[in-house]
Amino acid sequence: MIVAGEASGDIYGADLAREARKLDPSLHFLGIGGARMRESGVETLVDSADMAVVGLVEVLKHFDVIAAAFLKLKQILLTDPPSLLILIDYPGFNLRLAKVARRAGVPVLYYISPQIWAWRRGRVRKIARLVDHMAVILPFEVPFYEQAGVPVSFVGHPMLDLVAVATSRDQAAAGLGLDPSRQIVGLFPGSRRSEIERLLPVIAGAAARLKRRFPDIQFVLPLASTLGEDDIMPYLQAAGITALIRRERIHDLIRACDAVISVSGTVTLEIALVGTPMVIIYRLSPLTYQVAKRLVKVDHIGLCNIVAGETAVKELIQDEANPERVAAEIEKILTDGAYGTRIREKLATVRARLGGGGASANVARLILSLMERT
Repeated sequence: MIVAGEASGDIYGADLAREARKLDPSLHFLGIGGARMRESGVETLVDSADMAVVGLVEVLKHFDVIAAAFLKLKQILLTDPPSLLILIDYPGFNLRLAKVARRAGVPVLYYISPQIWAWRRGRVRKIARLVDHMAVILPFEVPFYEQAGVPVSFVGHPMLDLVAVATSRDQAAAGLGLDPSRQIVGLFPGSRRSEIERLLPVIAGAAARLKRRFPDIQFVLPLASTLGEDDIMPYLQAAGITALIRRERIHDLIRACDAVISVSGTVTLEIALVGTPMVIIYRLSPLTYQVAKRLVKVDHIGLCNIVAGETAVKELIQDEANPERVAAEIEKILTDGAYGTRIREKLATVRARLGGGGASANVARLILSLMERT
């Protein structure tokens, strides 16, 4: 059983399933995932598109769907238990499921650590009780788990294998049907519908301002597997802008861009690995933000900045995440060559900090090891 409740987990889960089957073609995967996991042969009992929410208020709105998904997997764990439970991030749901697995005698492999080093550090004790092995993708997570007595392996970051762009900026732009002689800005609104509702109006508003400042500017927007075009088009139309929308070739899309407006999340790491300057925006419901502000213990929101250990790119949080501030930062990137160069130099350090590739293959070997042991 494999559980990936969000778009990034769907990507990693799909790659992991493929690598595991190379080692043992008889393996069967079932659980929660999206389109990519289905393409890789995973039997998805629940679509991750219905699970991808963040924040207290947002989770309450989707509680019935999430609860039904939990009960479905719980029933399988207790009545027809799998050989192994693989959890990918998504801690609020997955740690509860790990408790059921423990009761059913099913070993648990947790791939991609919850960011408990950032907030709710006390959960490491819960993980120590419920998880047989942690497969972490950030090197500084290893001592954190070792100190708590949790078996842990640094497997490398899966994004290193997924982000491989050999083309130049102009080649990537031309390949997507864009005009390389005109400026290109990426609009990256996230993979959750709650993010779309909260942040796409800000992104589209910033794009409208940039269009007035640079009449020839082009926009591109990657559409996550968890979303449909009808989720985003009303916001673009309301702002009076058009964008090239693509589901595939996201890394060519990033390479083609001169700058990107991105929500916080795994995608900021993808953008950093390609080396495109960006601004990160982050906004929660007021209640969720006030709670989070008191709990989070890190200096940065963006994963690329956390890995870099410094502010490689600007973060605009809560009230600062407004169309005027976002557009001003993108304009600075587009017009100040020295500023853009400094950002690219800082982003270059991110890849060096993530170690080697082969994460999915490393985790696939862990899967077989844990199954043999039990």
